[in-house]
Amino acid sequence: MNETNELQILLTYTDVALASSLIIVVLLVSWRLRLGLTKTLLMAAVRTIIQLSFIGLILAWIFAREHWYEVLVILTIMTLIAAGAAKNRVKRAYKGLLTDTFIAVSTSAILVTIVAILLILQVKPWYTPQFIIPILGLILGNSLTAISLTSNQLINTFHEQQARIEMMLSLSATPYEAVHEPIRAAIINGMTPTLNSMLVVGIVSLPGMMTGQIMAGADPTQAVRYQIVTMFLICVSSTLGCTLSALLIYRRFFNRQQQLILPS
Repeated sequence: MNETNELQILLTYTDVALASSLIIVVLLVSWRLRLGLTKTLLMAAVRTIIQLSFIGLILAWIFAREHWYEVLVILTIMTLIAAGAAKNRVKRAYKGLLTDTFIAVSTSAILVTIVAILLILQVKPWYTPQFIIPILGLILGNSLTAISLTSNQLINTFHEQQARIEMMLSLSATPYEAVHEPIRAAIINGMTPTLNSMLVVGIVSLPGMMTGQIMAGADPTQAVRYQIVTMFLICVSSTLGCTLSALLIYRRFFNRQQQLILPS
């Protein structure tokens, strides 16, 4: 590792290789306890290196050019991948789930990113890749987790509580009244990881973004301010995404006659 005059530590490929070798410890634990995760761990490690190295080259190229249409292509690809990842985490998928997931992920993430870029950070031009790509990436990564948790629990609840919901409908309850509690519980479930991280941030954990900035030599007070901003952006985006996802699923599970249906 090389130390600069500004106390920044520049990582070499040797440093990265040394850090990568630590995965051997995890592999040994998996083998000794017979966790059956050896193949998954190796694949995850290899994909981490390949994917991050590839995106590093892409970002370096995008940062050097700063063309708005190239930035939009990257943002679109990121959003599509996030929607697909959220959909794939749902065990009981139905036809149209990918569309619903994409709407929830893209709407929440794009709205919050626009607010961050135009109103909070006031980035000019708005498509400056140094800001918009990392911000959208942070928001998408957390939103897809929240949305997948909400979707998975709500769909499972609709299947498991079909008899209860139909009984409430037969007693003159509206569809929303019949499923209000499952929707509420699903949104809370999706929001739990975000809320938990907000409760302990700065006390138990230092988030990756803040840690990376400090290690790169940034002013700690500025790193803290950026982290506060991103935490609130993530919270708002996750809330919007979970709520929108729940409402879209709710729409799929009731027909025009206000009858419960189980789409496949």
